[in-house]
Amino acid sequence: MRTVDGDAHYRFPPASAYRLNRCLFALKSDAVFRKSFQQDATRAMTEAGLDDREQKLLLAGDRDALVAAGAHPYLVFMAELRVRMDRSAFEYF
Repeated sequence: MRTVDGDAHYRFPPASAYRLNRCLFALKSDAVFRKSFQQDATRAMTEAGLDDREQKLLLAGDRDALVAAGAHPYLVFMAELRVRMDRSAFEYF
């Protein structure tokens, strides 16, 4: 899809952001990884293969900076949501 100015509306994440997106996917989908992340985020991110820059971006939680680094916007949103849900008294139905 193209916008009025001709730029692509959606850019696929670059291969260089694979580990970052894989980590975000695990935060979204894997309760065991999410728990590990909440107990020791640095260890979990290191085990996921994230470099220092990626770890700092993820810990800062800056959506725009993560997307600029190649993170998929949906994964950024869903990972953050799932982490927040685990930290709250959210009732599952």
